[in-house]
Amino acid sequence: MHRLEPAREHVIGLYRIVIGFLFTCHGLRTIFGLFGAKSTTAVTAWPGGWAALIQLVCGTLICVGLATRAAAVLGSGSMAFAYFTVHLPQGLFPIQNGGEAATLFCWGLLLVAFVGPGRFALGNLPVLQRSSEPARTRVTAG
Repeated sequence: MHRLEPAREHVIGLYRIVIGFLFTCHGLRTIFGLFGAKSTTAVTAWPGGWAALIQLVCGTLICVGLATRAAAVLGSGSMAFAYFTVHLPQGLFPIQNGGEAATLFCWGLLLVAFVGPGRFALGNLPVLQRSSEPARTRVTAG
């Protein structure tokens, strides 16, 4: 075993918290005008409002570690959509078209979807874990 292996799940958990928090902040900025936003976008506005809602909800779920993989896949897909529909027509490379954040979130969230939530996730709490044993064969103490 590599000497850094024991820290792996902790680092993954911290990474998930940071990227989830940053994704949430983008949604808060767009919907509520926080963090120096010059304006807000209605949640019902296509595509910006829907993207912000995905950022807010999925970012929060990722940050706290609930339904992490599903939220990360949805968030990653929304950032890929944003990149290809909004940024790519402005230029080929993210540095040219303003798509750095969309690109980083897309790939960062895809990584979370594949490696899982790591440590510090609410979904890791025993009360929230699904039993792999079928319900009909479970024995309850009487």
